[in-house]
Amino acid sequence: MNLTKKHTPLKERIYIVIEGTDTRIGKLFDVLLLIAIALSVMVVMLDSVLILRLEYGRLFFYAEWFFTVLFTIEYALRLYSAPNRKRYVFSFFGLVDLLALLPSYLSLFFMGAQYLLVVRVLRILRVFRVFKLHSYMHQAGFLAAAFKTSQHKIIVFFLSLLLLVTIFGSVLYVTEGPENGFTSIPLSIYWAVVTLTTVGYGDISPKTPIGQAIASMVMITGYAIIAVPTGIFTAELTRTMRPQLHPIACSKCGKFGHASNAKFCDRCGHDLHL
Repeated sequence: MNLTKKHTPLKERIYIVIEGTDTRIGKLFDVLLLIAIALSVMVVMLDSVLILRLEYGRLFFYAEWFFTVLFTIEYALRLYSAPNRKRYVFSFFGLVDLLALLPSYLSLFFMGAQYLLVVRVLRILRVFRVFKLHSYMHQAGFLAAAFKTSQHKIIVFFLSLLLLVTIFGSVLYVTEGPENGFTSIPLSIYWAVVTLTTVGYGDISPKTPIGQAIASMVMITGYAIIAVPTGIFTAELTRTMRPQLHPIACSKCGKFGHASNAKFCDRCGHDLHL
């Protein structure tokens, strides 16, 4: 364990309990912490139900503050025992730990802010560390890499989509008019988005034959383009997960493209360097 000389024995013991998943007491602490997080999120969700809040509101209030005080003490102990406090504060889990506390204190000044406590559910991600599931996070790296390489294509696609719904919405506003519910261009664009995405709330709909014909075109267009971003992302994900191939052709069978460390052709077994 990499601890600095500035750490006192007390800091070391606290650090081992909080961060030491290899120790029995450390793992017990993390398991109890995950249970407390799940219970605190459940309290927030139950408190949002009006019938339950009217009957058990005071109980929920005390429970929320109990967990808030508990997590505040835990955060203070993490900050106290951290080898590098600045690194912890600005780390992913450090920011999540802090955000899990703020809504309770903000609720003292802004009514309803306590419902933002559901952000505590993000702390459940500690389960990957507690139960040694780090290897599965590597798979998430493929998703992040695929999204990064495809983001420009997806941005262009959504900008084109934005122009399309703006055009469709404006045409429907002119065609249908306020008398048929299309009282403004923004409202008409909202209708175009709902229709193009095949959601179809039905709160407003075209009444004239021309408007219905345009709506039919929007629906068909929606089916045609809804799979485009999925296709872009899937292609990039496949390219990311597939090993990089070198542009080397086999002199015997002619197969083009082999793994970077390949010495023999994966089709015929011929030596690639002959």
